[in-house]
Amino acid sequence: MRTTRSWWRASVVVGLTVAVGLPAAAATAKPSAERLRPVVQDGVTQPVFGYADAIRERVFVTSDVDTDSDGKRDVVAMDIIRPKASDEGLRVPVIMDASPYYSTVCRGNESECKEDVDGDGLNDKWPLFYDNYFVPRGYAVVLLDMIGTNHSTGCPVTGGTADNISAPTAIDWLNGRRKGTNAAGDEVVADWHNGRTGMIGKSYDGTLANAAAATGVEGLSTIVPISGISSWYDYSRSNGLITRGNNYSGSLANTVTNPERRAYCAPVREQMGVASDDTTGDYSDFWAERDYVPHADRVRASVFVVHGINDDNVRADHFSKWWDALAEHNVPRKLWMTGTGHVDPFDFRRGEWVDTLHRWFDFWLYDVKNDIMKEPRADIERAPDVWETYRDWPVPTAQKTEVFLRPGAEGAAGALSVRPQPGRKESRTFQDTPSMSQTNAIRHPSDPQANTANRLVFLSEPLRAPLHISGTPVVRIKASVNGEDTSFAGLLVDYGTKTRFGTAGDGIRTLTEEDCWGEQATWGGYAEDACYRETAKNVATDPQALVTKGILDGLNIDSLSTSTPLVPGEKNAVDVPLLPEDYVFDAGNQIGVVLLGSYSGYSSRAKQNQAEITVHFDSSRIELPVVGGRKAAEKAGL
Repeated sequence: MRTTRSWWRASVVVGLTVAVGLPAAAATAKPSAERLRPVVQDGVTQPVFGYADAIRERVFVTSDVDTDSDGKRDVVAMDIIRPKASDEGLRVPVIMDASPYYSTVCRGNESECKEDVDGDGLNDKWPLFYDNYFVPRGYAVVLLDMIGTNHSTGCPVTGGTADNISAPTAIDWLNGRRKGTNAAGDEVVADWHNGRTGMIGKSYDGTLANAAAATGVEGLSTIVPISGISSWYDYSRSNGLITRGNNYSGSLANTVTNPERRAYCAPVREQMGVASDDTTGDYSDFWAERDYVPHADRVRASVFVVHGINDDNVRADHFSKWWDALAEHNVPRKLWMTGTGHVDPFDFRRGEWVDTLHRWFDFWLYDVKNDIMKEPRADIERAPDVWETYRDWPVPTAQKTEVFLRPGAEGAAGALSVRPQPGRKESRTFQDTPSMSQTNAIRHPSDPQANTANRLVFLSEPLRAPLHISGTPVVRIKASVNGEDTSFAGLLVDYGTKTRFGTAGDGIRTLTEEDCWGEQATWGGYAEDACYRETAKNVATDPQALVTKGILDGLNIDSLSTSTPLVPGEKNAVDVPLLPEDYVFDAGNQIGVVLLGSYSGYSSRAKQNQAEITVHFDSSRIELPVVGGRKAAEKAGL
């Protein structure tokens, strides 16, 4: 229920109501002490349990790891809020947001932290709206401190085993498989739990949900990863190239650790910095431990993925590789793909998000028959606040379509065509220029000779019809280098004026108005509410825009695990996967492909050798996932 800076309390539900687990004739408007069940009306649970009288607890569960090597196994702390009725016979599921951020960066667009205001050992400030909205509807909400953060002990290991088992350790306690205690050391049991847990969270929190699901822990029924990482290698590297150097010892692990424990945990961070290998950027056992995609076969939970296609923090290949692996193992799943960046759906599609999430959790955690799994699987934001639905993603009619790179005259832009240029074995050479900016690389080549010393540009004719791509493009070229090392980068560009998603603020701006999504209560003198500032989309109208990009370390052409120097002058097959995309090029616009070396727009450690790269045009091409395949490409004029 939505209000505007006003408060509502649960009242007796009138009309057709169904208590889950009971015949319709036996359902009552409000649960009685003898027959406590959530009340369902119009396919969703109703707010009949209240919030101000909710039970709050802090529980500690011992894990199986000792990250700080102090001889004691690390303890996982969690704050729980649940309906009072759960002490009177109501069995409730859990919505869990496991996070490393509750005392440092904090959560949500307004950076809410957890806090025990009055010092009684119970949490008074509850970030986000989940508790205010779902507790009255018969859910328990658990905000879990990842190992090494806030009230949990140990040290963070940034995607390693201890991170990954933080939530499963708590789920084991919820299902009676581990012992839990309160602050006094007294044993606490979750005899109020119905056996089902759903995890949710953005960024690192969504990553912990992916990681927990990849363990196959029993009792995790669904996850909702928002902008979540699926491989920490892909977060810090890109096909062998280091994109976030020294991320472990110098940045993220330090950030999430409580300030008073940062010096204490420094040895753990230093060890990770060595093991992560910032020298080569190769994939190793260290990264395999932090890669969840190979373990999609263990996933027992359903998965509702939310990701920004323009997220330059956790890039879009995190969701696409995870999504493809889940599909391979027939995991029940749903996808929202937004045109914004690193943004929670509560801040880019609020009303629809609360409604959809409510029905998702009701279906998977309370077995409410609301047909959400019969709806189209994928929602895609085609333009700012314009959404389309598809049966699946990539769009099922998308087909890999070869579009060949045709050389132009010396110094001039080349062409794009679905037909290779016969009988001409030509080549063009450009210089790897690490200082090249992405802006300069994609600016419209009105002067065909602009930047030809350090890039190659290929342009289609103005399109005769719109062209829709859905999936992962791949640049496939034949190239030789005059040295032993370089990088190969490919950019896919839309040349032509169009209203697009703005990049400022990750695509949104925060307004002054608020709206409210749940009940309030006052604990420890703090008024805990569910009112948040509204947002609006940022838009931009530009003569050109980057659609997607990709880069490959020349040392890792054959293997991400082993660096092999190039042989100077030897022709290599170079395949550069671009980030996944779902995009429509408008009629009248031109498709552009730009080839670069180690440009500064992708890597924190661009190579400086400035090699000369020669592209051979006997079979160089870009493979586009065109909806409608080659026929659609030909209709558009390629």
